[in-house]
Amino acid sequence: MALFRCEEMALYQLFLQSEAAYNCVGEMGEIGLVQFRDMNPDVNAFQRKFVNEVRRCEEMERKLRFIEKEVKKEAHINIPNNVPDLKQVPAAREMNELDNQLEKLENELRELLSNQEQLQKNFLELTELKQVLLRTSIFFQEGGGHFGAPGGTDPEYQIAPSEDPGASKLGVVAGVIKRELLGAFERVLWRVCRGNVFLKHADIEEPLTDPTTGDSLLKCVFIVFFQGEQLGNRVKKICEGFRATLYPCPEQTAERREMLKGVEARIADLQVVLDQTLSHRTRVLESAAANLPLWFVKVRKIKSIYHTLNLFQVSQKYLQVQCWIPITDIPKIQAALDKGTSDAGSSVPSVLSQVPTKEQPPTFNRTNKFTEGFQTIIDAYGVSSYREMNPMPFTVITFPFLFAVMFGDCGHGLIMALFAGLLIWKEKDIIAAKSKNEIFMMFFGGRYLIFLMGVFSIYTGILYNDLFSKSMNIFGSQWAIPQDVAKTLAGYSDNTDTVELDPKDSFKDKAPYPFGLDPIWQVADNKLDFLNSFKMKLSVILGVMHMLFGVVLSLLNHTYFRKPLNVIAEFIPQVLFLGGLFGYLVFMIIYKWFAFDYTNSASAPQLLITFTDMFMLSAPDDELYSGQYTVQVIILLVGVACVPWMLFVKPTVLYMRHRNPAAVKGQRSNLPHQCLAVEMGQLMDNSLPLLTLAVFLKLRNNRVNRFCCFTAIRPAGG
Repeated sequence: MALFRCEEMALYQLFLQSEAAYNCVGEMGEIGLVQFRDMNPDVNAFQRKFVNEVRRCEEMERKLRFIEKEVKKEAHINIPNNVPDLKQVPAAREMNELDNQLEKLENELRELLSNQEQLQKNFLELTELKQVLLRTSIFFQEGGGHFGAPGGTDPEYQIAPSEDPGASKLGVVAGVIKRELLGAFERVLWRVCRGNVFLKHADIEEPLTDPTTGDSLLKCVFIVFFQGEQLGNRVKKICEGFRATLYPCPEQTAERREMLKGVEARIADLQVVLDQTLSHRTRVLESAAANLPLWFVKVRKIKSIYHTLNLFQVSQKYLQVQCWIPITDIPKIQAALDKGTSDAGSSVPSVLSQVPTKEQPPTFNRTNKFTEGFQTIIDAYGVSSYREMNPMPFTVITFPFLFAVMFGDCGHGLIMALFAGLLIWKEKDIIAAKSKNEIFMMFFGGRYLIFLMGVFSIYTGILYNDLFSKSMNIFGSQWAIPQDVAKTLAGYSDNTDTVELDPKDSFKDKAPYPFGLDPIWQVADNKLDFLNSFKMKLSVILGVMHMLFGVVLSLLNHTYFRKPLNVIAEFIPQVLFLGGLFGYLVFMIIYKWFAFDYTNSASAPQLLITFTDMFMLSAPDDELYSGQYTVQVIILLVGVACVPWMLFVKPTVLYMRHRNPAAVKGQRSNLPHQCLAVEMGQLMDNSLPLLTLAVFLKLRNNRVNRFCCFTAIRPAGG
């Protein structure tokens, strides 16, 4: 019955020895069938016993993210996608070893990054200096030519006489500036210096690399000629404002050549050192990339274990906690505790004892790879209460079938089925690949759902005779044009494209199409009228059946929980209301299909008008059957009576019970005690911590020792 109802749960008290607590919690976490309750609700998260260990794990996660970021910068280094399936719990001592290893690796990478950045910065400066020396040599060789102002004949840019009467020697400022800033730099230079400068520039063809960001830079070399020290200071300030890099430029050709040779030698030496640094960094990152998935798994498991241990009450010799466990999995939990105690080398076994309680337990629905997608859809609408009927098994059929009723195309359904079938066929490889594509993994998680939707869509597509919105003439149409009509059509012009066929004369053998819709309807003028009417009636029938089925499931819940009041005040009026009104509409649809054919269809009543007249208490013009008006009045009166029945009966009874506490107490004493539990991995919600003080019922020598139980659920921000 676990398929139709959630697992039976039990509340247990767990006592662990201090030296074995880590291993025991790790083994239970590997099973994933335990939810631990917070035994320290009033203790701040930063004041708990194992908060330092959790912080160390968070610091290790930060280091791993830093290493992963550096690995991803190298396009040729790939991180393995297959995350290792680490079945064993990482030993507590591994945290220190892993922390030291990551600390050493992070420091080494940061030192390499710092050295590499400094080397690249020096390499960039030397490269720019080389370009300045090469370009300025060309500028000086062209010095005999005319250096025009950038403004051409514009009066604003015409060179004015020098304001410094003592200036007779030309000064030179050379450097490198970003290419996109050159135009503004040129205009500001001429305006501030009032045209008393000469500017020459040339683009650096090869893009340079920013040592900090790694982005490509497009720069150009410039040289400015001026007269006077005051004018030179202005030029240098303008260059500083535009963040241009200035380099020394000797005036003598021999000095420039000698400096150029020295720069080229330094660049060659620096390139060798830079290549060795990059090679060493690549080797370090490749070694780290191979171990990154395993390190992430270990750190997260260790962090989860210590985070769970923070929920325990800690004393000098032991730790205790309350937890929810599925009753059927108690042997697995006990075996995990024994294994954890044995691995820790402890001689004192762990103690697991059941705690009686009347609390409403959480819901744990066990799933597998087939039912997981369907259960996710159910949980998206709402998780059922403890031991209520789980509609998931029925949704396996109803959800894809109702989708197919809406979709109804066998061509597109075949594509869906083939796609889902491929995912099912390759599911082991896909699971092993550990893809991080969320959209693809969403489709992969619902592969069985998509497959069933495709299969049912093929069925309904054949039923609708729809293949990629085209009709299929498999068995041949049962409609035929009579000979007399064919002779009449022979005399018509080509513009005649509509012929009205009477089923009495145009239907072969008086038998319908073998399966689905006749293909002739695809070319009929009244195709939409016929198909819309057919699909609307089919939707009404399926919808009412679906709702009635849900009401029947509620009856199973009422009987299971022994709530006769809900049966009388909810189920019965719901069935009468739904079945009496909408069930009657379904009855009329089906009755009309059997009672009328092409021989008497002209006298068939309109169901919409008939149903409307039923609520207006009007007698139908054309009766479907004798006594129809009387039956409709009775059904309507029953439906009206069901409304106050559903609204007032149950609240009134509950109010009367509230006024008579003695009767309520007697009913509660007859209820059996239920044991509670839940799964750790799926149902644990840290945003709603349970604040529980104590629950104990102890019976001894016909004496009852009662301890009050106060339980509240408080939101994280409440």
